[in-house]
Amino acid sequence: MSVEPLQSARPVPFGQLVPVIVHFDDLDALGMLHNSRYPVLAERAWADHWHRHGFTFEGDWAAASDMCNVIKEMKVSYERPITRPGRYAAHLWIERLGRTGMTYGFRICAADGTETYAHGHRVIVRVDPQALRPTPWSDHARTLAAELLRPTADETPEGEAA
Repeated sequence: MSVEPLQSARPVPFGQLVPVIVHFDDLDALGMLHNSRYPVLAERAWADHWHRHGFTFEGDWAAASDMCNVIKEMKVSYERPITRPGRYAAHLWIERLGRTGMTYGFRICAADGTETYAHGHRVIVRVDPQALRPTPWSDHARTLAAELLRPTADETPEGEAA
């Protein structure tokens, strides 16, 4: 299922907001979103983003091209609990785009992007499906990823936090 990016009342200064839904059964015994669900929400939002741009995986790693990648690192920091089911957002951006690797940044936030519940990053490496060794991203993937690059401090418009 693909979901269009959200239009927030206060647009995010970089990246994009992708809607995510927290269901009742995502909450733990204390009535909070279970810690393991935050990265799942981010993963699903990234999958929606790439699928909207024509990147798919249908069981054939050789045909998967840029979707044939592995996670090298994942970090999540929790700011405040989500305590109710409902509509939220994943704010997505690219921190670093290398030849074979990419660092995604994300925030799980209020649907309008104003409140942050958790944030983190994920490092992925594109691999050759036969050799399982790093291989370069396609030009198409690089172009799309570049659109979500987070600006550096000297590129951030005055008055906006990077």
